[in-house]
Amino acid sequence: MTLPTSKMCSAMDGLPQKALIEVAAYFQALSEPTRLQILNLLRQGERNVGELAQLCGFTSANISRHLSMLTKQGLVAREGRGNSVYYRIADESVYALCDLVCGSIARQIEKTAHERAIFTQPGGATKR
Repeated sequence: MTLPTSKMCSAMDGLPQKALIEVAAYFQALSEPTRLQILNLLRQGERNVGELAQLCGFTSANISRHLSMLTKQGLVAREGRGNSVYYRIADESVYALCDLVCGSIARQIEKTAHERAIFTQPGGATKR
């Protein structure tokens, strides 16, 4: 038996405003395509700013700005080695979240495509 959504408990139930602001900031860090691209590249292993900039097609300064936000939210960790700073994933759970969201979006796209196909099939509403 499943409970109605209004009766289910969640990790967000009863969170104070300050905590909700932190949750929103975490999602804000994930709301920019370049940052998602960086996270995806770091999934393959640690990289420095120059490598990430080259792979993303942006300047090192731009990538550094994005990495700063990801670091601030605890998603990536940095380690200085000589003249370079290397970045790696600090919170692997971000990939479970991204996979969940990607799956949901894929299902929505599939549903929309199926609904559109109904109107383009022989005998559909658009055929004359």
